[in-house]
Amino acid sequence: MKTYDLAIIGGGIVGVSSAWQLKRRYPDAAIILIEKEASIARHQTGHNSGVIHAGVYYQPGSLKADFCKRGAAQTIEFCREYSIPFEQCGKMLVATDALEYERMAALEGRCIENGIALERLDEKELHAHEPNITGLGALKVMATGITDYVKIAAKMADLFVSLGGEVRTGCEVGHIEENSQIVRIRTGSDTIESRYLLACGGLMGDRLANMIGIDIDFQIVPFRGEYFRLPKRLNTIVRHLIYPIPDPELPFLGVHLTRMIDGLVTVGPNAVLGWKREGYGRFNVDWKDSVDMLSFPGFWSVIRQNFVSGISEMKDSFFKSGYLKRIRKYCPQITSDDLRPYPAGIRAQAVKRDGTLVHDFLFAESERSFHVCNAPSPAATSAMPIGEFIGNCIAEKFDF
Repeated sequence: MKTYDLAIIGGGIVGVSSAWQLKRRYPDAAIILIEKEASIARHQTGHNSGVIHAGVYYQPGSLKADFCKRGAAQTIEFCREYSIPFEQCGKMLVATDALEYERMAALEGRCIENGIALERLDEKELHAHEPNITGLGALKVMATGITDYVKIAAKMADLFVSLGGEVRTGCEVGHIEENSQIVRIRTGSDTIESRYLLACGGLMGDRLANMIGIDIDFQIVPFRGEYFRLPKRLNTIVRHLIYPIPDPELPFLGVHLTRMIDGLVTVGPNAVLGWKREGYGRFNVDWKDSVDMLSFPGFWSVIRQNFVSGISEMKDSFFKSGYLKRIRKYCPQITSDDLRPYPAGIRAQAVKRDGTLVHDFLFAESERSFHVCNAPSPAATSAMPIGEFIGNCIAEKFDF
């Protein structure tokens, strides 16, 4: 049986980026990437908005702020080099009332702290830039863009293989055994042996850590982000991405209008509890996922802390009129008939046992494994600096 130097679990964009960059760093190392689906980028990478984030919202000095700013530049450079479609269309953060206008000033200060170029627009200037958008003013951030992260992940995987790396799909991990010499990963009837393990499990990050025996104090709680799309006749309704000014008391950014790289405009997402970690359909329940979530003390703390907003999100999930009201606040010409079905996404939110939402990156490790337990949005934008950071961690931790 072949023994690899490093096995990587998880074929999302973080796992693929890490595999590619580690293979470049250690060209003679035998590295295998294991993915349970038939192809890579089938979960969070393949169900996101495609936005290249500039890093507007993130705490100055945090990993998220640093990774996002560098990641945006590297993503655009990667797209240019490998002819992957992208567009720097920019983002408008629109204030629709006095409270949001006040919050906009704080957000402007955060942009300045993070070194993000922006322009403050008054009501008249906003209307000149976006005739179909209503608001008291806006922040215009031109560093924001859009792309196709599935194509980016696929290209990274191709580059990894061209360097001698191995990708094995259709391999769901059922058991991991670690001793002082080796890590054994069982996938169905097959066993993969490796000196070291890197786990980038996304929605299954906590379960992979538990599988190898790491004592963790968090659990992944899935949140469904439900989207609509507008009809093609409204593909030009906006020129930029249109975001509301977020409520700092809530963990999510609010419903926005997003231009997609294929020309469509999507509306969303909301944020409702997911009763199935990989449930992208309209009604999804997995008993194991649900029981795990309901038996976790941190889940109930989150519910108590966000009860009112959670009820509102659930109501708008079932009744389109509430969802529409949130959009018409800044784009009044959209009607209920304009909201067409579009695939949902699932956000893997790490929650501590005391109910604290983990908003930055979270890692865990054993003697021979390193786990990316929480790679929050904007992980797709940040995938290249995250891969570089993981490479540095592995270089320090493991003997290559």
